[in-house]
Amino acid sequence: MTRLFLNLLVISILLLLPFTSTAKDRIMLIGDSLSAGYGLKQDQSWVNLLQNKYVEEKKPIEIINTAISGQTTDNALLKIDTWLQVHQPSHVLIELGGNDGIRGFPIKLLKKHLTELVKKSTQAGATVALMEIQIPPNLGPRYTSMFTNSYHSVAKQTGAYFMPYFMTEVAVDKTLMQNDNLHPNAKAQPIIRDFMDIEIDKWLKSIK
Repeated sequence: MTRLFLNLLVISILLLLPFTSTAKDRIMLIGDSLSAGYGLKQDQSWVNLLQNKYVEEKKPIEIINTAISGQTTDNALLKIDTWLQVHQPSHVLIELGGNDGIRGFPIKLLKKHLTELVKKSTQAGATVALMEIQIPPNLGPRYTSMFTNSYHSVAKQTGAYFMPYFMTEVAVDKTLMQNDNLHPNAKAQPIIRDFMDIEIDKWLKSIK
């Protein structure tokens, strides 16, 4: 009788394993230098700080960081199929476009690439969030405005969750920026971590 009970217990645990393993939210972050920790030690980056916070708070959230410094939307499109297959995320957060904008890429092309990134992620079964990206006004107000508005447009057309930019408050404070005035310094990382903690929580709650 005891042996039968133990066998049933083992079977029950094995049956439950797939459910417990998928209970974790696996967020794949597709980004650029702002999320790759450019100019910082790896343990200083906001992504690493946020993951540590999730661990400390025992939140079942894993951030899979595929951010690469200098990455553009077309670069990401070449890799996303592999990333999705390897990591099998439940969620995808797209933080991309800054490098496209700095290089003056056509807005129509930016929208096309962002749309494809969202669609590929959705087709792989992931829930997608698209972060608004803002760029310096060097290329003029018309281009800058069209660039930012493209994120609203793509989110609306694809049904992706629209997430505000994490650099809006940081970028205007020189004490939080590296000497190049483009990348946040180590002092800014906890601020970005806390901002993203709140925004990701809003996102996850909006779809549950």
